[in-house]
Amino acid sequence: MAVFSAIVLFVMGAALAFGGGWLVALGGSWYYLIAGLACLVTSALLFVRQPAARTVYALVLAGTLAWALWEVGFDWWPLGTRGGIPVLVGLWLLLPWAVGDGRRWDFGRIALAAVIVVSIGVAGYALTQNPHEKSGTLAAGAGEAVLQAGSVPDGDWHHYGRTLQGQRYSPLTQINPGNVAQLAVAWTYRTGDVRREDDVEETTYQVTPLKVGNLLYLCTPHHIAIALDAATGEERWRFDPEIPLDPNRQHQTCRGVSYFAGTDLQAADEACATRIYLPTSDARLIALDARTGRTCPDFGEDGAVDLWANMPNQKSGYYYSTSPPVVAQGLVIIGGAVNDNYAMDSPSGVIRAYDARSGALVWNWDSGNPERTEPLPPGATYTPNSPNSWSVSSADEELGLVYVPLGNRTPDQLGMGRSDAVERFSSSVVALEIGTGRVRWVFQTVHHDLWDMDVPAQPALLDLTTDQGT
Repeated sequence: MAVFSAIVLFVMGAALAFGGGWLVALGGSWYYLIAGLACLVTSALLFVRQPAARTVYALVLAGTLAWALWEVGFDWWPLGTRGGIPVLVGLWLLLPWAVGDGRRWDFGRIALAAVIVVSIGVAGYALTQNPHEKSGTLAAGAGEAVLQAGSVPDGDWHHYGRTLQGQRYSPLTQINPGNVAQLAVAWTYRTGDVRREDDVEETTYQVTPLKVGNLLYLCTPHHIAIALDAATGEERWRFDPEIPLDPNRQHQTCRGVSYFAGTDLQAADEACATRIYLPTSDARLIALDARTGRTCPDFGEDGAVDLWANMPNQKSGYYYSTSPPVVAQGLVIIGGAVNDNYAMDSPSGVIRAYDARSGALVWNWDSGNPERTEPLPPGATYTPNSPNSWSVSSADEELGLVYVPLGNRTPDQLGMGRSDAVERFSSSVVALEIGTGRVRWVFQTVHHDLWDMDVPAQPALLDLTTDQGT
């Protein structure tokens, strides 16, 4: 077993020394090179069954702990990734047969045990800390937020976050903290859409309904769109896209539909003057008449756009849209979800904008080729395996920007082979021009994300008045 231990330390030390030497040549940290050389010394001592191997490794572990605390402090995740494997190797070396010296507790074994105990104690303490938490107070009145209702009446909810700004704020005052406990059920409606025996595991109901006038619009996990009378709960219409089940699909859910009031271009009594856009789990975007629930034949092909168009790696069930698109400046802007960690050759995370009337593709923003936003010709494909937006975007029509929350490329935990574009856009919020799809700015929340820390929430836009200005 001592030989096995020596081989493990040799492989570990060689990898650290080689990579560490390269890092030093690039002007980086010396830790990896020093730790790698010390592991090689430990390996040599293990080959000849010298108990001093534990002493040397105790120094490696103590140095690793000191270096990790110096670099990241008591921040559990980066601390754990730096010390987890070295501590496990140390626990192995404590075993009698790991070195082949029996059960004697000499200086090296005691020193190694002590460092391991301290390391575990530091890890336990780090789990209780949150070094990123920031607390403070604003001066009186400084925290006043300016909310924009836009064209949304007080009693309506036209977008996923009520407004395009995603503020989720209702100005209604009839229900308040003093009387909310007195609320009683006015009506109940059952969609009839239930989990099936052959559904995928993540079949969930996550919808946020829209309220426009006296109608409530919603969708079910299997993407059935429904309009209800908001006062009575009576069903006004129902549209079933008849989506076949797919065992390859990771998610089966619908977070909502989108509303478009196109009365400025059409008479109010015309078919499809107002529209509901329904994204589906078989990668379609469907336009429905908001009054009748019938498809709008002038949108795409017979009322639907195929989101598989120009998509690479077209594997059934690997690409779909679970979140409602943004409808702004006459465009329907939509992203899509890809199956997490299923494959290294996944579809693209492209963001596309379609004409709200015709369904014609106006622009596509592909983070793998961010400067080329004009529609791709037939036969061309977007960048595979690029960061995708499975959540909900926000928009500011006055600024002419749409704010897109992006996830990581898949496999999320594999950092090798990432392009410069992936490293720039993974786990970020990107602001795109509504009219062209061109990048205005990008803010990345996690650099080189290896933890699947997608940006999962719709960005909320507001003006905040502070002592330093707006």
